[in-house]
Amino acid sequence: MTILPTERSIRRTPEGLLWEPSTRWVRGSKNGVTVVDSRRPVLVWEPDLPVPQYAFPREEVREDLLRPAKNPPTGTHTGSQIFYDLEAGGDPVENAAWTFPAEDLAGHIAFEWFRRWGTGLDHWYEEEEEIFIHPRDPHKRVDALSSSRHVRVDIDGTTVADTRRPVLLFETALPTRYYIPREDVRLDLFTPTEHHTGCPYKGTAQYWSWRGDADVPPNLVWSYPDPLPQVAAVRGLLAFFNEAVDITVDGERVARPVTPFSEMLSKRTAEQDRS
Repeated sequence: MTILPTERSIRRTPEGLLWEPSTRWVRGSKNGVTVVDSRRPVLVWEPDLPVPQYAFPREEVREDLLRPAKNPPTGTHTGSQIFYDLEAGGDPVENAAWTFPAEDLAGHIAFEWFRRWGTGLDHWYEEEEEIFIHPRDPHKRVDALSSSRHVRVDIDGTTVADTRRPVLLFETALPTRYYIPREDVRLDLFTPTEHHTGCPYKGTAQYWSWRGDADVPPNLVWSYPDPLPQVAAVRGLLAFFNEAVDITVDGERVARPVTPFSEMLSKRTAEQDRS
């Protein structure tokens, strides 16, 4: 089946996959070898993943670099049965690619993104811009807006940040994040860590952990020292996980949200308690 990007509508398969044609030029490489070079990729959303993935027409994939997987994780990726190991200028990469079990996506191959799962390809590009962690969702928006709201952050009754000059970051499907100037944060109450994360919309973040005895997870505070241009306003500012601290905005306490990060933060806290 040839999928043409003539309609910008999302379709649903009987397996529960959502997919949409894209007109972006996407390339992926491993060890300097171009494995994918596609001008007709398809974005695919799996039911249990909050971010999209790409699938590519077979004719735009170096299938000569793929081998039937020796240890396929059959049933993952919404019931996929066909997986491939990748051999591209180095040690074979197990289960680097697969096909989705959907008639609509027959003839397409999907790949893991290296910096998200620790496997797959090394580098991905949309047009000439390198993309990290996972593909960007065309239906997701991220806005960083300067504000004069009064924002206060407390941990176990201790005020750790107080500002009237925050930058509010609005990201589709996530709670508002409050980025606070360093001068308005009690950084003496926190310890910098070696933890880093990446975001395809914002860049690479560095983290701090709480020094006190409160029952909060490590790596509670983060900052983007060199954010992507779209969110340049948050450069060097500090944000806290709303899920784990008390935030008051203009005198009104903000309810702690339940998000995809909530479970991760709970696990961090449990691991810290066991250590």
